[in-house]
Amino acid sequence: MRGAAAVLAVLFGLMSTGCGYHTAGHAGTLPDQVRVIAIPSFVNQTQTFKIEQNLTAAVVREMVTRTHYRVVNQAGDDADATLRGTVTSTYTSPLTYDSRTGRAATVLVVVSMKVSLTDKQGKVLYQNPAYVFRDQYQVSSDLNSFFEEDSPALERLSQEFARTLVSNILEGF
Repeated sequence: MRGAAAVLAVLFGLMSTGCGYHTAGHAGTLPDQVRVIAIPSFVNQTQTFKIEQNLTAAVVREMVTRTHYRVVNQAGDDADATLRGTVTSTYTSPLTYDSRTGRAATVLVVVSMKVSLTDKQGKVLYQNPAYVFRDQYQVSSDLNSFFEEDSPALERLSQEFARTLVSNILEGF
């Protein structure tokens, strides 16, 4: 009887200790004094129209909805940290062709960026100089119902970039 009680006590102790896993987005690798994050508009070093605006807006939306940090759009004294981003390249290339017309049927969009999060003293809290994101879209072959798909593809790419960036900042990857 005493042996069974000891085994039960050990099993109960092991089960109550937890597994060590945690929910994504809750690890919090940023210092406790960071409460306000400035996210000024990203810089666009490419010819792609408004890509920096899409990416900045997506990151702000993701940061506001997934974290407890207050987000401001200008770096200043009220910001504890500043997130800066630069779009370094964008390009598109055909993936598949229409065998009937010889025109592109599917196009790949690739965006490269660099980002850094620094505190008030300039200490780097997070940095990635080589983000690369891709999305593809179908090109309509019917000219009567032609719809330009590159803007929605860039919007999807921006949302995926924002989700990944905020997760990486929160988890410290």
